[in-house]
Amino acid sequence: MEASEKKKIVNSSSSSSSSWLGFCTKFQCFPINSFSKSPPSPPPPPSPPENGCDEAKPAQNQRRPGGWRSMPFILGNETFERLATMGLLGNFMVFLLSQFHMDQVMASNMLNIWSGITNFTPLIGAFISDSYLGRFTTIAYATVASFMGMVTMTLIAWIPQLHPPPCKNLQSNQCLGPTKSQLGVLAVALGFLSIGSGGIRPCSIPFGVDQFDSNTEEGRRGINSFFNWYYTTFTLVLIIALTLVVYIQDSVSWVWGFGLPTALMLCSILLFFVGTRLYVYVKPEGSVFSGIGQVFVAAYKKRRQKLPEDYVDGAYYDPPPLKGTVVKKLPLTNQYRFLDKAALIIEGDIRQDGSNSNPWRLCAIQQIEETKCLFRIIPIWGSGIICFMAMAQQGTFTLSQALKMDRHLSPNFQIPAGSLAVISMVTVGIWLPIYDRLIVPALRKITGLEGGISLLQRMGIGIVFSVLSMVAAGIFERVRRASAVAHAGPDGVAPLTVFWLAPQLMLMGFAEAFNIIGQIEFYNKEFPENMSSVANSLFSCTMAGANYLSAVLVNVVHGTTGGDGRPDWLTRDINAGRVENLYFLIAGMGVLNLGYFLWVARGYQYKSKYRVDDGGGFDDVELNVAGK
Repeated sequence: MEASEKKKIVNSSSSSSSSWLGFCTKFQCFPINSFSKSPPSPPPPPSPPENGCDEAKPAQNQRRPGGWRSMPFILGNETFERLATMGLLGNFMVFLLSQFHMDQVMASNMLNIWSGITNFTPLIGAFISDSYLGRFTTIAYATVASFMGMVTMTLIAWIPQLHPPPCKNLQSNQCLGPTKSQLGVLAVALGFLSIGSGGIRPCSIPFGVDQFDSNTEEGRRGINSFFNWYYTTFTLVLIIALTLVVYIQDSVSWVWGFGLPTALMLCSILLFFVGTRLYVYVKPEGSVFSGIGQVFVAAYKKRRQKLPEDYVDGAYYDPPPLKGTVVKKLPLTNQYRFLDKAALIIEGDIRQDGSNSNPWRLCAIQQIEETKCLFRIIPIWGSGIICFMAMAQQGTFTLSQALKMDRHLSPNFQIPAGSLAVISMVTVGIWLPIYDRLIVPALRKITGLEGGISLLQRMGIGIVFSVLSMVAAGIFERVRRASAVAHAGPDGVAPLTVFWLAPQLMLMGFAEAFNIIGQIEFYNKEFPENMSSVANSLFSCTMAGANYLSAVLVNVVHGTTGGDGRPDWLTRDINAGRVENLYFLIAGMGVLNLGYFLWVARGYQYKSKYRVDDGGGFDDVELNVAGK
């Protein structure tokens, strides 16, 4: 389904169609798509109208886009930014425990709160970019903010006054915690990084797509190649961040571990601005969030109006699509009819020339149906929070477990705790090609669905794997703690290899492969084309909600368990606590969440499905979304 938009080119130089990359790679990854109004996936070649609905074609651009000549600067900027933030996030729990001497609960809270804010900021960044600044300016400001955040983190690790002093006696936990001023400087650094992520993440993909003309075959091939290289660089960055950068932080010094990504971030800024003469610049055209707000305001103002029992031609405002757009018109449905009042035409709503006199009092049917799409998906969206909360434990208490296990691969080398997340990533990388090339074709023959199974079924399987991962984590934590209590040395490290954690991480990898990718595809297929910003914002908000819920759960458990001389489940000494009970609690919440998901998914009706016809092609089966 084609989902591109008309671009208003204001500046560009001539382009070159040749690629700047000359080697191949086998890595694949599936990062979060753009939050802006540009399509999250490259548009396919033009196809005949579906269901008899023709679509307007965008006008040709006035000047040739920058093409591959601008890609080294765009991809380089995005790659270095991710290397800095991923290198920090992958080992941040260890930094807070070892350098700031926080207990498990405080470190987990800080990590969850920061991650939640970072996952919400792209929503704000997309709105600012779409409505006011445009993508280039937003990326420029955000890149500088990320650099300032990394500089501050490097100074925190370098200057003794900005972090607590070393422990006098590590074995007896004689460690001074951070002062208020030290926490304040840390908060400033994390704030800059969140601002940077909020501007770069929602704009990098659409800004790259802007450099190609989607109306030409050459441009469409360029977009396809851009996405391939984007995903490739994303995966390479994850591997480098979780191995090399984390190793430097653990084994060399935190100053070098933060300083190296900071230097690369400076290179990304210089690289980004060097390419300014090559870029295509797209003017901001307004955010879809404004349209959603207009629907609610208009429906409220007309709340006393009565709707006609049947559809009456001319009773509702239904203008033709704007010239140059390729968004399919959505028919008026019977769900959430209270919103239909926003399109009800009353005296004074239409000018003599037929235009809308006040968009905050009268909205088009298209706007209303786009808002309804959001309403339909919200119940499904809510089920992802618990699943993501289980995944969030990989970056908190799983690292605490790893720090108290034998991580040596040889007498002189031990695996950094922050590198264990690579196990989940490798699981996803191995499983996805098998699933895509072998399992999906086999299931397709049975079900007739293009994806083998429905997207909701795929998401449900991911929830099951997340529950199994938490059960496995609880079982292995009992084994680890029993070994530590019986055989641990003065440092509390259990004589068990850290690879005992591999099963729970592998199960979580399967949860990610099914649920995360299923969510991304589900949101982008079920929302109209011009609401891709909302679709991808929901995914980011799912992670943010999971971070905040995890923080609440950890504090409740910390404050209510223990007593009568017994430590709480999440006490500072993990060997004295009961972290496995937290895992079992999350698993129980996951079972309840699975029941809720099955209930809401059973009544969900897809906007469209793709089934295999007898000739081997795909038929687009439009389903009714009207209420029963």
